[in-house]
Amino acid sequence: MICGAPARSRTLNLQSRNLALYPVELRAHNVLILQFMKNIINLIVEKNSDRKRVDLFIISQCEQLSRTRIKNLILDNKLKINGKINQSVSKKINVGDKISIEIPEPKKTSLKPYNFKLDIVYQDNDLIVINKPSGISMHPGPGNYDNTIVNALMNYEKIKLSNIGDELRPGIIHRIDKDTSGLVVIAKNNFSHENISKQFSNHFIDRVYNALVWGKLRPQSGLIKTLITRSSKNRQLMDVSFVKGKRAITNYKTLKVFERKNIPTMSLIECKLETGRTHQIRVHMNYKGNQIVGDKKYKKKYKKLNNVSEEIDRAILKLNRQFLHAKILGFNHPRSGKKLFFKSNLPIELKKIINVLEKSN
Repeated sequence: MICGAPARSRTLNLQSRNLALYPVELRAHNVLILQFMKNIINLIVEKNSDRKRVDLFIISQCEQLSRTRIKNLILDNKLKINGKINQSVSKKINVGDKISIEIPEPKKTSLKPYNFKLDIVYQDNDLIVINKPSGISMHPGPGNYDNTIVNALMNYEKIKLSNIGDELRPGIIHRIDKDTSGLVVIAKNNFSHENISKQFSNHFIDRVYNALVWGKLRPQSGLIKTLITRSSKNRQLMDVSFVKGKRAITNYKTLKVFERKNIPTMSLIECKLETGRTHQIRVHMNYKGNQIVGDKKYKKKYKKLNNVSEEIDRAILKLNRQFLHAKILGFNHPRSGKKLFFKSNLPIELKKIINVLEKSN
């Protein structure tokens, strides 16, 4: 793996088996040593990088590595500063520091194929875009190692996936929740995985969702900008914070308000993400006091209301998922650079609720 754009280097003949086994010293803004057998990148910090965060320093030297990939390597004890393991992503470095980061060999997977027909929207040699239904998790995890999107992909003989991430998550660049439906992109090789991950890290991806929420948002259109962190009360949930956490930005607008005597007030909204934090839309709507209809975790408990249409009452009580759908996904193709843009309509179970509400409205 070669990082940066070296101004000069020792003669290197990669076709020579003997020379390829030895470290090569390159010089750009830093000294870079590549150890081919161990996949180790060595860097020496110079003046222009003094007091810089170590993750940002590595990104500036190794542009093909995404910020998320570098972060995971650091947390996985693959970074050494002056010979000592460092797990701090934000560690400040000094002139003369010796930075060493190991890129481990991809892990082999032994996942059980799952006979589940996927709704494949697009695919080529580098990636695949699927329209995920609700009720299925993206990848194996505690409690479910067999019936996931990843297992379903394993059932397709011609589909090969990237293997630079977690061995239980081949090809997975981003996720949507089990009870959310919509568009997801999967990487077929490591090149596309790194490239699209970097687009996510740099917030170059177009992501738009539809949601049905309780009540009326005030204002009806706007921007929610907070920090999101793990809840101190329930570690499975996330929460808004203004002190710590990751920056989260959601643009929203109200498409339609359903409000009559025989209808509990609800709003159909559109959310465009500038960031993609865990449960971001669900957390932001909960923060606004307009929880998503059907959300079992960030929920407003639905109780049978007086004078409400039986048809609406039945439709809401039968909904076994949250009303959240990833309807637009856009990104640049990792190899050609061409803009790809995909759109998905609401699934039948969500359309039925909108039809019932419109009929009563």
